[in-house]
Amino acid sequence: MEEEVLGKAYDARLMRRLLGYMRPYRALVSFSLLFLLAQSVLQVLSPLLTRLAVDRYIRPSAHPFPTPIDSWLPADPWSGLTRVALLYLAVLAGTFVTEFAQMCFMQWTGQLAMFDLRKQLMEHLQRLDLAFYDHNPVGRLVTRVTTDVDVLNDLFASGLVTILGDLLVLAFIMTVMFQLSPLLTGILLAAMPFVIGATLLFRRSVTQSYRRIRVAIAKINARLQEHVTGIVVLQLFNRERRSSRDFELVNREHMEAYKDAITAYGWFYPVVEFLSMLALAAILTWGGLRIESGRLSLGVLVAFLQYGLRFFRPIQDLSEKYNILQGAMASSERIFKLLDTQATILAPAQPRSTAPAIAAIEFDHVWFAYKPGDWVLQDVSFTIAPNETIAVVGHTGAGKTTLIALLLRFYDVQKGAIRIGGVDIREFDPLELRRQCGVVLQDPFLFTGTIEENICLGTESIRAAEVEAAAEQVNVLDFIRGLPGGFQHPIRERGSGLSTGQKQLISFARALAHNPRYL
Repeated sequence: MEEEVLGKAYDARLMRRLLGYMRPYRALVSFSLLFLLAQSVLQVLSPLLTRLAVDRYIRPSAHPFPTPIDSWLPADPWSGLTRVALLYLAVLAGTFVTEFAQMCFMQWTGQLAMFDLRKQLMEHLQRLDLAFYDHNPVGRLVTRVTTDVDVLNDLFASGLVTILGDLLVLAFIMTVMFQLSPLLTGILLAAMPFVIGATLLFRRSVTQSYRRIRVAIAKINARLQEHVTGIVVLQLFNRERRSSRDFELVNREHMEAYKDAITAYGWFYPVVEFLSMLALAAILTWGGLRIESGRLSLGVLVAFLQYGLRFFRPIQDLSEKYNILQGAMASSERIFKLLDTQATILAPAQPRSTAPAIAAIEFDHVWFAYKPGDWVLQDVSFTIAPNETIAVVGHTGAGKTTLIALLLRFYDVQKGAIRIGGVDIREFDPLELRRQCGVVLQDPFLFTGTIEENICLGTESIRAAEVEAAAEQVNVLDFIRGLPGGFQHPIRERGSGLSTGQKQLISFARALAHNPRYL
């Protein structure tokens, strides 16, 4: 449902938050804007140089338009055309340099801003409660960090600056054209209502296509993640064909949505091109008549034809950038909704220090429900003494795993209290509390990396000797030494290539290597 929401094309509140990610790189943005301004000015100069060459040397006008470089130009046609050609070449070279520099600065700024945003999203996701992941599919969260951030990158790297550049070029072209001939400018603008109408139809059509594309991409990500993760079950129950058929339906939705977008682009650009050529033909006809009557110079007409070609191109770009802007607003809405989701399991303002030694664990009349009113634990009380080993036995759904989740404060109890050493665990910093505990999950999870990295799990204080001792204690040392790289043997995603028992033993070694007080 979130993927289907388009939102407004421009939201000042969201834009302010987005621009905040560019604030650390304001120097790069400033350089980009300076080059953009220079590029816009240079795009207006080349038709003026063409007019100058025609009216002064090719077909001299009786009323030449004065220019600042008149004193620099000689009267000799060949020398004059040579100098104008050199100026034209310099303008082209300057346009190339400014456009290249502006694009590099802005693309680099966009990448830096998106790097910061992805980093913030990853850090935020790791701080959220487990209850958040109970209600949010992994595929949706992956879409936030990948697809939605890429949409914002298009906005930062090209959208915002290009929109500004198109507006500048249009303003400069309009100003110069009115100076040259208000009448010809009016003829050119007469095509604008038809161009705007075509643009509105195109925008409406392509907006719906992009919405369907986003929905289809979200479905594809979710289905791929689910079915690749459960590939063993798929193959065990011979569900490959059914899975392929289901994926084909989602994939076809994506293809059909893209076909509609391609169709919209297919008719929009030719229509705008036709209207622009029609306007230029009208300018050519009317301008030719005025040249014959001596009321217009040939150079002005040639410049107008060049300006006309430049005039409609930014309008085409603006219609496309509108879709980028609207998509970026929708993506930023979803991203900021995720970033604004606050964790509820937080450290107190003044956390208590954990006990200096192993202390008793007490469940005191604990009640807990994942859903309001649907109690998983009801009035549970027991005490575990130091150095005591206990087993909790019960049928499926009795709440055995929930006890561990509550003890580690992945969730908070609704009634009662859990105490360690007589202190309510809600008075501890959750990070410090979990640092005291070692857990071996029923479903062992290994990360991509080496065996040693999976045992240490980023804890730099664990030495190599302690890793070996933990592996020997769980009787997995001989197996690890038999691998080609030993403890440096690479582990693929989720421990692929190892048996479930081997992954379980590595998980045991991981827990023991951290030397927890409570296992």
